[in-house]
Amino acid sequence: MELKSSAFKHMEKIPSKYTCDGPDISPPLSWSGVPSGTKSLVIIADDPDAPMGTWVHWLVYNIPPEMEGLPENFPKVRETEQGIRQGITDFGRVGYGGPCPPSGTHRYFFKLYALDTTLNLPPGATKKQLLKAMEGHILAKAELVGLYSRM
Repeated sequence: MELKSSAFKHMEKIPSKYTCDGPDISPPLSWSGVPSGTKSLVIIADDPDAPMGTWVHWLVYNIPPEMEGLPENFPKVRETEQGIRQGITDFGRVGYGGPCPPSGTHRYFFKLYALDTTLNLPPGATKKQLLKAMEGHILAKAELVGLYSRM
């Protein structure tokens, strides 16, 4: 699988539009190469460079496998009409929370997982709950890393 964004390339700077220094909306994401047998997709976005350990910026699960991406400014709702659910981030809310590093340049990992199941998790799950539910169900994984520092 391959995960891309039209807003930034792998290991390049994330535009401030998608951070706490701008409107803080989610970047557009697109993917390809989803394996056959995939029942749902998951996106986990986090920052391993945060001072207090990995900071969770976005959790999206039960994305239908026929979808080829998520649009810019994905709604910050617990569940969409298509059944896509979002978890609670380390900002304490559902939906995307953009980069807002206290100092230095941080790496933001957008990880896409193809699963052989749909997750039986309610909206508002934590990353820990999500990872546990995904165990033994991952068919493929793709990753896109963006960089951001506040000036």
